[in-house]
Amino acid sequence: MLNFFKKVAWFEGVSLLLLLFFAMPMKYWAGNEIYVKTIGMAHGVLFILYIVLAIVLKINQNWDLKKFLLICLASIIPFGTFYVEKKILA
Repeated sequence: MLNFFKKVAWFEGVSLLLLLFFAMPMKYWAGNEIYVKTIGMAHGVLFILYIVLAIVLKINQNWDLKKFLLICLASIIPFGTFYVEKKILA
């Protein structure tokens, strides 16, 4: 389960970066909203999966509240999930 969470964390991080640094500029500079819609939907699904898996792992792995909140907070910070994957879950 932890390995699956690490993979989801990686994909969630990539989707956030794509949304912020590719799709949003394409929307506002090029006037093309399709990237925000498609990447945004994928990111939304990955974000929900990330949080649900974090809750499940908190229960299964007996994470303390501080670790759990840090892992959840990392999902909304660019590059945060990569830090979690390498430093906290290593």
